[in-house]
Amino acid sequence: MIHSAAMRVDDVQSLSLLSLLVNRRTLYAVLAVLAMVVVSRFDVRHFERLTGRRNPLWWLLGLALLLVILAMVPVLGRSVHGARRWLYLGPQAWGVSFQPSELLKWVLVLVMAWWCGHRMRVIGQFRRGLAPALLVLTVACGLVVIEDLGTGVLMAVVASLLLIAGGARLWQMAMTIPIAGLPLTWLIMDSPYRLARITAFANPWEDAQGIGYHPIQSMLAISGGGVGGRGLGNGIQKFGYLPEDTTDFLFAVICEELGIGGGVLVVALLLALLWAIFMVAHDCKDTFTRLVALGVALTIGLQAVINIAVVTVMVPTKGIALPLLSAGGTGWVLTAVSLGLVASLDRANRLERSRGFEVEAHPDTGTLELGT
Repeated sequence: MIHSAAMRVDDVQSLSLLSLLVNRRTLYAVLAVLAMVVVSRFDVRHFERLTGRRNPLWWLLGLALLLVILAMVPVLGRSVHGARRWLYLGPQAWGVSFQPSELLKWVLVLVMAWWCGHRMRVIGQFRRGLAPALLVLTVACGLVVIEDLGTGVLMAVVASLLLIAGGARLWQMAMTIPIAGLPLTWLIMDSPYRLARITAFANPWEDAQGIGYHPIQSMLAISGGGVGGRGLGNGIQKFGYLPEDTTDFLFAVICEELGIGGGVLVVALLLALLWAIFMVAHDCKDTFTRLVALGVALTIGLQAVINIAVVTVMVPTKGIALPLLSAGGTGWVLTAVSLGLVASLDRANRLERSRGFEVEAHPDTGTLELGT
């Protein structure tokens, strides 16, 4: 679908089988699958024990280093459409960059799960349990929202839900809502383009060629596909009409070319994936692994909900990718790594269940019997 959305009327860069197989997007896809397979062979519980209660310094040093890297983004980052969210890996001539906020998004899930797992007895106490976690959450999300408000809010919501699932008191978490709401409101009110997006959401036809152009083109793509779609590769909006067609608004291209059925298929696949992750979390025996799986499900699920809501113009326009579909090397690889962690947890759960049975030979008949 990304290759289809990237099609252009261009004699120089014509679409061919070779161009589909040999390009940066295909390389990122292969790297993502390899990363998922490799990580699925590791046992995340061993990593948690290695950097557990006896060695919390590893967690602190790693998080501090990542926060320092994130703080460099507004100064040294690569600007795309006015937003600096990427840092170059190597010389700029290579053109290889990554999003530190994407990495921090997943690291924060591990940090919150680790904290709840090792402080579960006092997580209900504000000073000893909740306050340190909220401090880390505030610093991490505060650095992200400078350039990426959507990802910062997503991180805050996922981390808050993990703290509640880990034993934090609901009323204490509720008290943080107005505290976080004040700076969030200020960020929106102080940004003209964010206010314009809210205005465009209320009435995009008021400025159809300006701020309302993006949501209108998205609605046209979805409505143009109808029930059966125009056919794979036959979309119209991708030819210079719909901005960000391979990234944030890829779902609109899917609906235009594959119809409502294609959109429903994407949602069904995401729901099936989330259900599988929730089942893995249900089978986990300890707090840390259960919260890791839950954090992966919440991050993928909420991000998908936000993206589809934006594309269908149910909420104001916000640049946030559709997990596992929208083009983006950093997002693909790191999401695949997170799914690899879930697969490793599932493998560990199945191994533990198999160890709950012992195979013994019956002394009289010689047959094999299973005993717990």
